[in-house]
Amino acid sequence: MVRARLRGAGAVLAGLCLLAGPVACGVAGEAQRPSGTASGPPRIGVLLPDNTSRMYHFDKPLINAKIHQLCPDCRVETVSAQHDVATQQRQMDAMITKRADVLILDAVDSKSLRAPVENARRAGIHVVAYDRLVEGPVSGYVSFDGAKVGQLQAAALLKALGPKARASQIVMMNGAETDPNSAWFKRGALSVLQGRVRIGKAYDTAEWRPEAANANMSAAISALGAEHIDGVYAANDGLAGGVIAALKAAKIDPLPPVTGQDADLPAVQRIVAGEQYMTVLKPFKPEAGAAATMAVMLARGQKLGTLARHHVNSPTTHGIPAVLLTPLPVTAHHIKDTVVRVGMYTVHQICTPKYASACAKAGLTR
Repeated sequence: MVRARLRGAGAVLAGLCLLAGPVACGVAGEAQRPSGTASGPPRIGVLLPDNTSRMYHFDKPLINAKIHQLCPDCRVETVSAQHDVATQQRQMDAMITKRADVLILDAVDSKSLRAPVENARRAGIHVVAYDRLVEGPVSGYVSFDGAKVGQLQAAALLKALGPKARASQIVMMNGAETDPNSAWFKRGALSVLQGRVRIGKAYDTAEWRPEAANANMSAAISALGAEHIDGVYAANDGLAGGVIAALKAAKIDPLPPVTGQDADLPAVQRIVAGEQYMTVLKPFKPEAGAAATMAVMLARGQKLGTLARHHVNSPTTHGIPAVLLTPLPVTAHHIKDTVVRVGMYTVHQICTPKYASACAKAGLTR
């Protein structure tokens, strides 16, 4: 699943309910047990969905380093759920039993983790929802402006289609229906696309799996015809990879413009090679830093008002203090000014021998 500014979202997002539809929402409040423990230093748990994504390889060390910078005596435990809901539920239960003070949670499934979040609140443990807003009484939320992500993707796709956009037909490859972020991205994208391009097929992709996107795209090609697909809105880079593989298998040449998100290294290389049109960079350092800062503040019993300038709603809780960061679009001619500049990858990492000539053409190796 860019982090350029710590407080980049517009005030229009304050109070936004991230899932559509009328819901009965509670109000975000403080956990009842005072943060910190009399018997020792604060204890912070970090629960990540897997150990293969950028969350684990990039965000984990940054979160840990920032926590220890702000709170040298804090004890930090990090676990990965291996994409399994039951595993993450057990990990939550274990950290509640250990009497952690704060949990930073990137939920595998936003709905299924509601009960453990409620259990944490009853135990006086704060939960910081990280990157994905989980249901239940969370104390804070750190992520990117999801509507802006979708708007950037859609605007880039329309730009790639040019003056023929209104006569063009696209496929929408959205994320998992169970992920509130997916709905957020979709709403942002549709606010730009509707009325400006024809949407031939739209899919919600199970569990954000590239192989599911591949199957969906193959079905779209069969239904619409290869010659009638002018572009693809893909909600993230994993889905973009599955989409592009299906387009190649159908021998579609040239490839239509395909969007993405997360600036994964293979996606950046596909952009250099001209196979993927764009991605959205969400700089991980500000996001990780904001989550760590929020966790330490809560562990010390401090209010979040100086850090969290926005508030969001989940289906269960109103007025959650939030840090919403601003994403950045990335196309072939902006890789050096975005992905490389923020330190996500070096030119050497991107420009392997396979991509040497393409990198030179894009101005990366000059």
